[in-house]
Amino acid sequence: MKDTLSIGVDIGGTHITCAAVHIAEGRLLPDTLSRQAYDHEAAADVVLHHWANALNHTLLRLDGAPLAGIGFAMPGPFDYRNGVSKMQHKFPRLYDLHIPAALNPLLATDHNLPMRFLNDATCFAVGEAWQGTGRHYQKVVVITLGTGFGSAFIDRGIPVVTGALVPKEGCLWHLPFREGIADDYFSTRWFMGEYRKQTGESVAGVKELMEKADTDATASSLFPQFGRNLAECLIPWLRDFGADILIIGGNIAHAFPLFAPDFREALWEADVFLPVVPSLLMENAALLGSARLMDDSFWPHVALHLPRI
Repeated sequence: MKDTLSIGVDIGGTHITCAAVHIAEGRLLPDTLSRQAYDHEAAADVVLHHWANALNHTLLRLDGAPLAGIGFAMPGPFDYRNGVSKMQHKFPRLYDLHIPAALNPLLATDHNLPMRFLNDATCFAVGEAWQGTGRHYQKVVVITLGTGFGSAFIDRGIPVVTGALVPKEGCLWHLPFREGIADDYFSTRWFMGEYRKQTGESVAGVKELMEKADTDATASSLFPQFGRNLAECLIPWLRDFGADILIIGGNIAHAFPLFAPDFREALWEADVFLPVVPSLLMENAALLGSARLMDDSFWPHVALHLPRI
């Protein structure tokens, strides 16, 4: 394992990103980075060929180095134990498909590569706890804010998905919050919907609201509100888990300076004191975390708690 590489893969709704990682050093190899865009609703063979094209681009740059396999940061629902897609809102044509059997024949290798799978938000958190700011802390909570609300709880580098101290599977998105669920409030669509409700106007996303914040009072007011709501949602879990640090990733993390003051103030008012920082690694966190799935000293701790679907 000392000189072995693995490939980390981040599967998104519009693109695949992959890169090789030196497992022992936890070092991503920038020259192997590859990315392909696609339509997730396309036929299975089309999606798989895009995935294979990206992976082959990475594989061809390894120069024969030992390769442990491929780890995937994969959205759910997904049978992570067996590598079978159970998604219907994304990748509907891949439903019930065994990904290793379908993808391996398309890869530029002489043999089938081992493949392992884990939730995308969890992989992001594993990467941050392994090689990001979280590496200095024992209990790390990571959230991702973007088109959806992801979360993970890490203790000494290992995802915690069971027990009274964390929500089931470490997921907060589905929990009741205000008049809906957390995902309704901590995603891009909340910003867009709230701005439309207050002004009757549409915006393309959070980036546009950030650009408007200096001159548009409505846009400016949304970020403090978001910060207070986010604190209200997280406080019980940060307290129960005994979190040492909170790391925030996803596209909305770019707006952190706009919602951080109110978010931090709400935490302090609830006597929750811990560092709150935006992701250091951003997209690379999921690549590092997924690549680490091929580390045989790490994987058994994760595999033990994979959900049964």
